[in-house]
Amino acid sequence: MLDRTDDISVAAENWLSQFESALATSDEVLLKTLFHPDSYWRDVLALSWNLQTINGADAILSEMKTRAASTAPRAFQIDPARAAPRRVTRAGTSNIEAIFRFETAQGRGSGILRLIPDAADGNRLKAWTLLTALDELKGFEEALGRSRPRGQAYSRDFRGPNWLDLRREAAAYADRDPTVLVVGGGQAGLSVAARLKQLQIDTLIVDREARVGDNWRNRYHALTLHNQVQVNHLPYMPFPPNWPVYIPKDKLASWFEAYVDAMELNYWTGTEFESGAYDEADERWSVTLRRTDGTKRIMHPRHVVMATGVSGIPNLPDIPGLKNFTGTILHSSQYGDGEGWQGKRALVIGTGNSGHDIAQDLYSSGAKVTLVQRSSTLITNIEPSAQLAYAAYNEGTLEDNDLIATSMPLPLAKKSHVMITEQSKKLDRELLDGLERVGFKLDYGEGGTGWQFKYLTRGGGYYFNVGCSDLVARREIGLQQFSDIESFTADGARMKSGERLAADLIVLATGYKPQEYLVRNLFGDEVAGRVGPIWGFGDSQELRNMYARTGQPGLWFIAGSLAQCRINSKYLALQIKAIEEGLLPRGGRAATRDAAVA
Repeated sequence: MLDRTDDISVAAENWLSQFESALATSDEVLLKTLFHPDSYWRDVLALSWNLQTINGADAILSEMKTRAASTAPRAFQIDPARAAPRRVTRAGTSNIEAIFRFETAQGRGSGILRLIPDAADGNRLKAWTLLTALDELKGFEEALGRSRPRGQAYSRDFRGPNWLDLRREAAAYADRDPTVLVVGGGQAGLSVAARLKQLQIDTLIVDREARVGDNWRNRYHALTLHNQVQVNHLPYMPFPPNWPVYIPKDKLASWFEAYVDAMELNYWTGTEFESGAYDEADERWSVTLRRTDGTKRIMHPRHVVMATGVSGIPNLPDIPGLKNFTGTILHSSQYGDGEGWQGKRALVIGTGNSGHDIAQDLYSSGAKVTLVQRSSTLITNIEPSAQLAYAAYNEGTLEDNDLIATSMPLPLAKKSHVMITEQSKKLDRELLDGLERVGFKLDYGEGGTGWQFKYLTRGGGYYFNVGCSDLVARREIGLQQFSDIESFTADGARMKSGERLAADLIVLATGYKPQEYLVRNLFGDEVAGRVGPIWGFGDSQELRNMYARTGQPGLWFIAGSLAQCRINSKYLALQIKAIEEGLLPRGGRAATRDAAVA
């Protein structure tokens, strides 16, 4: 059925036409015939001003009716500038996938429609998934392409300030405060600041490191990105086409520096965010910044965006007896390289990416290394297994693939990753068998959902094998279970078996505390309580308190991979712009929800 491309396009166009008609006339009978009983609608700001997923036709119809009345969605049509409607398989289900565009009273958006036959209704094609995502606000479009600034604001009469003078003045904040203060200058901070810049929102990034990019530059010596270059671009400025598939940390750090300059971002290095308090009456923050020269600056931004990573404070577990060890103890965040440990003995506690990479670096430097496993770990070869999740990015445009990633509702994303994980296990069978033979404890994530959902729920618990697992399987790097350690001693550890593990160095690759710990430290218990847990899903189908309004007015969070930050920075920036232009109230999450249905 509908094998020809033109018939596929007609099917999608007909559905969109009927959908628009049903919304415009409040025809609930027609609307109900358009959605498969087992359907999903993900709305990203366009109709609800929320990031939300609705499951099931009846729930979709109820929510759609409420939202459409206030937002007046219309002009649904296949987007001729995007991939044409086509047959694809998503989450194991064959469907017709079409990218469309539309308008609302306040903005313009993009979406993805997926159609499947309803066997209970004569195989009539109905919506299986629907995405409606806001792209821009009417009257506040980004100045891009033909709309770009002409540069006439810079002096041509040789008397006024030139571009560099204006940039220095803008970045100094000598006589003003920013509208938005972004805390953290990694991929999250750069992405959201670049988006806000394009929306004409005065934004300052502050970072405690001495140089832009140091949050990557100062990591352990051997680090490269674990996913491929085509997935990792920053907004507006893709990596050059001759860049390596796996980007070295120092190369990425230098790119960050160039990005700040090219995108004209205001960025203060050597600046630590010490504390913040929100003035409910003035609807502004009072924040204290401490600079490396010892000076302090009090600023009053309307918004604070925390871009400090999924987790910011090193997790130093209370390991009984570890204080008995008289050698060197480092957290993985303090580790540089293994050159100084040649001929020495090292225990690396923790078997995630950092633990394995540090163990391999020490081994390569001539140290005798033992990995100590605290809990079961997911292992997957970096190629091809770890890249299967990004297969779509190997073809098509970045814009289309980002929209496809945005469109997948949580239940279907989990189903997809179960399938990917099963495929990975088959591809990696020889390696996994070898690890099990030496006593390595494996797992494949909750419900078999694999490494990506381990990242989305806990920020770690997996390793992309670039060689360390092979060394462990061949016993060239030792392996011990933490549960088999009886106690730590001055010169290492004593096992319950009586064996002694001598060590000069112990590296704690034990991860980081959840971000709510940092919020409590910087903003206090009351603000932390208003916000609640950050990252992971809880009972929701969206990441908790990420990229959207929180229970604390004016406090936002962005974190994740370069791709996550590139995609979601747009939606976070649009919400701040809407607030600044009076399209949304300044209150927290509840106020937004109330305004959306008013």
